[in-house]
Amino acid sequence: MPYRRTPRVEARLSASRERILSAAVAIVAEHGYAGCSVAAVARRAGVATGSVYRHFPAKADLVAEVFRTTSRREVDAVARAVALESTAAEAIAAVVETFAGRALRGPRMAYALLAEPADPAVDGERLVFRRAFADAIGVLITRGIATGELPDQDVQVSAAALVGAIGDALIGPLAARAAVTDASVTAPVPDVSSGTAHLITFVQRSIGAVS
Repeated sequence: MPYRRTPRVEARLSASRERILSAAVAIVAEHGYAGCSVAAVARRAGVATGSVYRHFPAKADLVAEVFRTTSRREVDAVARAVALESTAAEAIAAVVETFAGRALRGPRMAYALLAEPADPAVDGERLVFRRAFADAIGVLITRGIATGELPDQDVQVSAAALVGAIGDALIGPLAARAAVTDASVTAPVPDVSSGTAHLITFVQRSIGAVS
């Protein structure tokens, strides 16, 4: 008769997996993918290295799950912000304010999501992330066209272009902020508030929300 895990065993394994994943997320947020070794994750989670491999057969599997988990949070946060706004101009501003604000408060993790060199498995997840982000923007553009707030346009092209523009505009400031979080670096943290305001104006004009 094949062995069947009891509910208690399943709960213990699930808790162990979540503890390992939480440790990996915290390490990437502090040190990027380069610092997210299996040994470091095991040490942070308080488990044996073998326990990490039991849940994630390779480091690539672990970092890909870190990416999926954190990117899903960002997409959900943007979608919630968009849902609270009543006009297309306000909604696209909320996209930038929410995504840029969260990114600049956690620059290492945001840089890991957008640009940090990593395993090919993470590169694949980046494409999924960009599509999900574009879908969220596409919803507000479609809504704006339907209400007459926005001119007719190719929603998919506009949304994909804005995802690229927002991400590229943030990479430089994120890299600088991630660098100054290192205790050995004493340079001042760059002020990007004006850059965010300009980015909002740019994306609003790009979709015809303002003239």
